[in-house]
Amino acid sequence: MYVPLATLAAFVFLYSIVAGGLERTPINGALVFMAFGIALGPFGFGLPVGLGFMDMVVDRELLRSLAELTLGLVLFTDASNARLTVLKNSIRIPRRLLLVGLPLTILLGFGVGMLVFDGLTLLEIAILATMLAPTDAALGKAVVSNESVPSKVRESLNVESGLNDGICVPILLVFLALAASTGTGAEGESTSKLVLQLLTEQIGIGVGVGIGLTAVGSLLIRQCSGYGWISQSWRQLPVIALALTCFALAQILGGSGFIACFAGGLLFNWIAREHKHIKNTLLLAAEGTSDTLALITWVAFGGAVVGQAIGDFTWQVVLYSVLSLTVVRMLPVFLVLSGCGIRSDEKLFIGWFGPRGLASIVFGVMVIEKNLPGGDIITSTVVCTILFSIIAHGLSANPAIAVLIARLKQSGMSVVAENDG
Repeated sequence: MYVPLATLAAFVFLYSIVAGGLERTPINGALVFMAFGIALGPFGFGLPVGLGFMDMVVDRELLRSLAELTLGLVLFTDASNARLTVLKNSIRIPRRLLLVGLPLTILLGFGVGMLVFDGLTLLEIAILATMLAPTDAALGKAVVSNESVPSKVRESLNVESGLNDGICVPILLVFLALAASTGTGAEGESTSKLVLQLLTEQIGIGVGVGIGLTAVGSLLIRQCSGYGWISQSWRQLPVIALALTCFALAQILGGSGFIACFAGGLLFNWIAREHKHIKNTLLLAAEGTSDTLALITWVAFGGAVVGQAIGDFTWQVVLYSVLSLTVVRMLPVFLVLSGCGIRSDEKLFIGWFGPRGLASIVFGVMVIEKNLPGGDIITSTVVCTILFSIIAHGLSANPAIAVLIARLKQSGMSVVAENDG
């Protein structure tokens, strides 16, 4: 136990003291920690047999739980930091991305899957397309937290990544339920009821829990802070505990914990807008915790999943992964943003920065548990896509931002003025 613990702790320490410098390079934390996990996993250079880090740490349920809680906390903190004024003025962009772009992405992913995979059923292809439709708020943080990027672009990407995974949950559950059914015509009515029930419960309960708990929690935080009851040593916990409570209660009641966290974060943002000291001091610790959990998740993913899956990457898997990150993501984005008053280079920027990560990991574990006939192909494709995304989006983030800013300056636009407005 102590050897892998010391190894991981030492690596976290070393990364934490150089993270600020690495953020200015094309190397992101997810890439570093995933590579570290691969190196320590059974297919890396590893530790002696029986002492390997992944021998102790990861099983499917633990990886799923870790990824779920990490994603929930990331969504809450990102929503809490969103610039609501900017979002209000540019709400039509994320609205189109979610209500039109997301379904188009799933449909296009389904069509591409039909052409690429001949060993999967139609339902399995639909499941794969849904699993890879949501984008990752954590992997996109380098973009959404960079104030050099136009604010309407940043906030749109933030809201899209915050909500699309929650929206995809009921869709994925419907496809999984259909895949498990006998497919007889008598089940048509029950299937339509199931779709409506899942959509209503996942979204409705998620929003209700997120808003209700956050309203009560924010009121208590504000009152106790006013009395001076929140001591310095306990400031790290309230937001973290509130976010995890939103996630867990929504899941218990049958809703989407992801939607609950994002809705709760937006409300916390609005309530705390006039109490900057509360928002800044309490959120800082929550952000640090979410970053740490995310990086540990990537270590587990790299060691327990990637190393074992690389050998199963066929040309079909690689081709679909590349198309998923490019055409399947970028074409719908470019189409749905027509008429939004947004430049072509900004459309391409939004389309490219649709990284896949924590949500797809969670969905992957869900699918593995169903033991579908084509489960191995689906899992390999998801892992391959996430791996390519971590590398491609991590390496391209800073260069792409620099190119976008340069083009805006050449056209006479002031990014600073836009962000201030």
